[in-house]
Amino acid sequence: MTETTSPLPNVGSDPAPKQNFGDSVRDWWGGLSRPGQWAVGIPVIIALALLPLFPPPILDTPGVSFGNVMALFSMYALIAIGLNVVVGQAGLLDLGYVGFFAVGAYTVGLLTSKDSPWNQTDGWLGSSWAWWACVPLAIVFTALSGLILGTPTLRLRGDYLAIVTLGFGEIVRHLSDNLGELTNGSLGLSAIAYPDVADSASHPGGVFSPGNLGDSDSWNPFERASYGTWWYWLGMVLVIIVLLLIGNLERSRVGRAWVAIREDEDAAEIMGVPTFKFKLWAFTIGAAVGGVSGAMFAGNVTYINPRQFDIITSMLFLCAVVLGGKGNKLGVIVGAFLIAYLPLRLQSTQLVSDEVTGYVLLVIDVAAFVGLLAAWRLKVQFMGPWPRRGVIVGTVFTGVMGLLLLGSVLLFRKGGAQSLGDLKYLYFGIALVVMMILRPQGLFPARQKLLAYGRQVYQAVRRPVAQPVGADR
Repeated sequence: MTETTSPLPNVGSDPAPKQNFGDSVRDWWGGLSRPGQWAVGIPVIIALALLPLFPPPILDTPGVSFGNVMALFSMYALIAIGLNVVVGQAGLLDLGYVGFFAVGAYTVGLLTSKDSPWNQTDGWLGSSWAWWACVPLAIVFTALSGLILGTPTLRLRGDYLAIVTLGFGEIVRHLSDNLGELTNGSLGLSAIAYPDVADSASHPGGVFSPGNLGDSDSWNPFERASYGTWWYWLGMVLVIIVLLLIGNLERSRVGRAWVAIREDEDAAEIMGVPTFKFKLWAFTIGAAVGGVSGAMFAGNVTYINPRQFDIITSMLFLCAVVLGGKGNKLGVIVGAFLIAYLPLRLQSTQLVSDEVTGYVLLVIDVAAFVGLLAAWRLKVQFMGPWPRRGVIVGTVFTGVMGLLLLGSVLLFRKGGAQSLGDLKYLYFGIALVVMMILRPQGLFPARQKLLAYGRQVYQAVRRPVAQPVGADR
């Protein structure tokens, strides 16, 4: 008798674990075909491109042009993607990534600034296309710097590699400060070239010129856009190109090697993976992406000096990757947005507006701090894991806020206390502490999966199992 098969679930199998919202969205996205993903992604990209032209009130930055904020975000997004290749994909701890950012910026500055003895805008670099010509040079020079740094140092691991890369970032900064005849020292390089596009009577210098403030009364997006918005659009194009290139690498043999090295370098080497070669690939590619961002930064601000490339800036770049989620490209972009946006959003916000309000908030904060300490001492044994973490986070937050409020009321100045935007290192540090307690993998962690044929395997696994039914079963 012929057997018939029927797709039945495995009765004895374990129930599927409950998914959170992020995993559900990721599963939905992974189930779409490539044209379906583009059909969803293109409207999202268009909406993001129009965001600086019509910023929502909840996102708008009162003290700073929102277009300039989004331009800074696009540069930080490029940096986060490049650093994610090194830290998130290959598992290499790089604390001096700001050095590659500086190399890209100084490549453009040295070749186009009037303060540089190497200025070539009157020579083989035409002033109208100087910036465009310098971007490939910045990519090449930063990639070479990554290759030169990585060749002798990538045999180190862990803390030793972190110290070497930290030293590289500081060496680049001190060289730019001390080579005064070349880099103009601490005075920096000014009048750096920017893209000369659409130069006209209404836009002298082009749409990328700092003098283009946009026409807020116009509904034409190209007339309404300020120079910061144009830089943001250029950054979006570069981010999309870099994402496509790195995404293809992740699905190739190179990406599989990076994941193997990140998970267990010794095991990968035993299995025949040339770990040094692929680590050098990651370091060089990450450096090149950082050089693109540095070139954008130099053209956008038209002025660079060594103080813009200190070690604290490098820590902020690493913070974007850790907060967003190491190994997840879209996650680190979210982290870059937080790093670029929050300090400028809070720049016009003061902790207290007058001394009376400061003392009232201080009393409330002290009461909350004492209450949380009492709850921890008396009820900790009855708490679940999440309430316990909530009490820890609340205690840390109220303690730090109490110190800030105390300093604000004791050192209160006429016109208001210190701006919250100046405390970015403090609240990003607190955010990292909280993240390590509650979600050490980041806001959007990378999920382990097969990279080469992920969609095909995903669809095959989700097919129901065909089981025989009938009398001859």
